[in-house]
Amino acid sequence: MNILCGYNVNIDSVYRISGAEISELLETFEEAEILDKIENPPGKIFSESDFVAGLAYCMKYGCGAEWLVFDQSVFEFLNSRYFEKSLVRMGGNAGIMANALSQLGASRVIPNVAVPSKTQLSLFSKKAIYFPEPSMQITENERKSPEENKGAFSSSQEPIHFVFDFSEGEIFSLYGTEVRVPRENRFIATCDHLNLRLFVNPAFEQYALQHACELDGVLISGFHLLLENYPDGRTYKTILDDTFSQLKSWKTRNNKLQIHLEFGHFASKEIANFVFLKFAKLSDSLGMNEDELAVFSNLHGVSGERLQRMEADAISSAAFRLASGHGLKKLIIHTREFVLAVFKTDCEFNSRAVSEFEMDESESSILQRAAREKLEALEFGVRCAGVYAASGRLEGREFVEEEASKLQESPFGREQIAAFVKAFNGNILEQGAYTLKGNYIICMLPTMLSRSPVTTVGLGDTLTAGTFLRGLELNVQA
Repeated sequence: MNILCGYNVNIDSVYRISGAEISELLETFEEAEILDKIENPPGKIFSESDFVAGLAYCMKYGCGAEWLVFDQSVFEFLNSRYFEKSLVRMGGNAGIMANALSQLGASRVIPNVAVPSKTQLSLFSKKAIYFPEPSMQITENERKSPEENKGAFSSSQEPIHFVFDFSEGEIFSLYGTEVRVPRENRFIATCDHLNLRLFVNPAFEQYALQHACELDGVLISGFHLLLENYPDGRTYKTILDDTFSQLKSWKTRNNKLQIHLEFGHFASKEIANFVFLKFAKLSDSLGMNEDELAVFSNLHGVSGERLQRMEADAISSAAFRLASGHGLKKLIIHTREFVLAVFKTDCEFNSRAVSEFEMDESESSILQRAAREKLEALEFGVRCAGVYAASGRLEGREFVEEEASKLQESPFGREQIAAFVKAFNGNILEQGAYTLKGNYIICMLPTMLSRSPVTTVGLGDTLTAGTFLRGLELNVQA
């Protein structure tokens, strides 16, 4: 399978910060300024004190946050102080998914790399990743054209997300007041002006246009990074218009091309809704977690609290309403405990039938075959995510199958399968379950959990990549 991955690829610089370190750091800044910013968090980083206040705020309350850095001097401060001491790894949904696809057996994976620096390229899988060469024409045009971004960062600035992990129980001094961190979490200072506007490497764009007919799929993500307004006068709407036109041009050249849009944590509900409504019909599938599903409560009408508690009947209802109300072909919801897919079927089933047992034999067979195919793709994704959590590695399919056999299903996920079957008069099929609702089939499967996970980062992206790849393969086989 030949698959494009866009748009957000970056470097994650992960550093575990101690209570003693934050105490020492706080003492180098004015008390009144920091305390005021902890009381009234700026949410963005324009100065070193903004960064320190954000980190102290998250550690004080045990919450997670990601603030964007808008000043070059802050980047230099973070880079010189922490980068060399950090765990440097692949970041960005598109980068993580590209590596997963490469390791899992895709033929060729083409990622969009905003800044192909030596460090960034070294973080990619060596199996099936392909970096298109820029043509001479592109190179000459870039040389002649003025730099697009005249703000704080240059166009050659590596996109680095500085991730500060902190542990529960760490103690630090907030200007004489002892603070104990209530829970483990992280604060992210993001220096990434190119991915914030879905920058497309010209070589990637040219390759996609020239080879669209050879492609099987496109995995796109990074929309959650969009800002309402940009220094050059553009808005997220103008950027999304360009992105939409680009995807449509690829689809026009190859009507069999499968496009999956993976959501993320949007800072703005308005932008999240705009992205969903604009790309719902163009995309062949969409993916999100339970928190992201809750953002669309205005579209599906289900309580966000129930979704965040991962109640199967609530998530099923919300996903079905979202999909059926907007004509989605497929919607995948991945949680820590289970994964659920709602997909449209072209088959006409007996509208009076409320369960498989009230259908005739041919209808029941068609329904079960369709459900089995979707569950097989989901199961592969679940295994990949479980193995990646347990080992931090994906080394081919034999490795995934061998390591997955050592994992256990989520007990809560198994309970929710039973609740799903009861709520929707569903049917058990091997490890999962399914039901027919209108002209949509809803499938559900428990996840696989590790008792001692090596990583919890990128599991949703890994599940998405595995499910998407196996789904493409099954389509070809059919």
